[in-house]
Amino acid sequence: MVTKDLLRQVIYEQHALNEPLGVKRKIVQEQVYAPEVLVISGVRRCGKSVLLQQIRAEQTEQDYCLCFDDDRLLHFEVSDFQLMCDVFAEDYGIQKTFYLDEVQLIEGWEHFVDRLYSHHNKVFITGSNAHLLSKELGTLLTGRHLTQELWPMSLTEFMELRNETWQKEDLYTTAGKAKLVNLQNAYLREGGFPQYLQTKNPRYLKELYNDIIYRDIVARHKLSSDRQIREMAYYLASNFTHRFTYLSVAKATGIKSSETVQDYIRYLEEAYLVGVLTKYDYKVGEQLKSPKKIYFIDNGIVGQIGFTFSGNMGPRLENAVYVELRRREQEAFYYHDKQECDFVVRENAHITKAYQVTTSLSDTDTRQREINGLVAAMDAFDLKEGVIITLDETEELALDNGRIYVIPFYRWVFEENL
Repeated sequence: MVTKDLLRQVIYEQHALNEPLGVKRKIVQEQVYAPEVLVISGVRRCGKSVLLQQIRAEQTEQDYCLCFDDDRLLHFEVSDFQLMCDVFAEDYGIQKTFYLDEVQLIEGWEHFVDRLYSHHNKVFITGSNAHLLSKELGTLLTGRHLTQELWPMSLTEFMELRNETWQKEDLYTTAGKAKLVNLQNAYLREGGFPQYLQTKNPRYLKELYNDIIYRDIVARHKLSSDRQIREMAYYLASNFTHRFTYLSVAKATGIKSSETVQDYIRYLEEAYLVGVLTKYDYKVGEQLKSPKKIYFIDNGIVGQIGFTFSGNMGPRLENAVYVELRRREQEAFYYHDKQECDFVVRENAHITKAYQVTTSLSDTDTRQREINGLVAAMDAFDLKEGVIITLDETEELALDNGRIYVIPFYRWVFEENL
């Protein structure tokens, strides 16, 4: 239980913060103005609260706003939502727009949000745990909510944070390409967590990782110790973009049960720290049995978790492509038969795109392997085009029944704006 005086103190102090809104984050504007509850979810510190404030700043009604990730609200209960509404109405008058930051921290919050929606209020909420949000939203708010997943900054947002711009001509001039390559490579090394990009303090990423482990996993799932999941995260971060099985991870980390490994990886996924890519197969059972590939939500944080060589840009490039596909809300898999293709994208039950990722095609063996893997996927799914994403190479290859486009990562990211 909390009191009105405490609520007022928290609300007034939070409203008085007036923190800079920073780089404008991308969001589908139709979702902002749709009547459904808008859920903004994503990893801690990726900018959800800032996005919420950016949305709030553009609305006529702005006052019904509260962040629940505040130590003074540790004893806030579901019955206190009505007290919060009373304070809002008494101090700001009647409004119909609510902004509830990290509301999933309050057990039973979905009942309150359902009541708000039923009374024709517009509600914006944020949360850092995919499982909790999906479970609770699926219980009461099926068909009543829209979801916007937010990721660490994209390359274009990274550039904007650095006050850098690009023009179409930059893709073709020597000076322009050099600038874009330098910015791209900095992004692949540093990642996209906004606060880290501003401070460049590696302790920030370490503390963020600790917060995710302790608050979003150990405490939430009532684990007796964090040792095993940390050792597993270290192993995965040291082998990110590689194939794995739950049994192989169990053997490598000394965890006794592959089922425990599966649970731990699911916890990491729910906290948005990692993503798991499955092999594409027409038989769902084969997909489930096949080795998977592990990716991390951000290149900056993966360097703080595992043993990685800073100069090895290959895994960083592939990891960034994976995150960008997630950002674009594309359903991706990897393809493997006799050859392997890094990503194939499914739309409406059909594979429509194939991507291969490599830093360079200058090495003859690498060139042949990457082209063969992409062609194998194109043949398997009857695709006329395929893309090889590199660091800084552009080429067009004609095939007997199709074409391969070799393009730099930055151009692939920019292509939607060309």
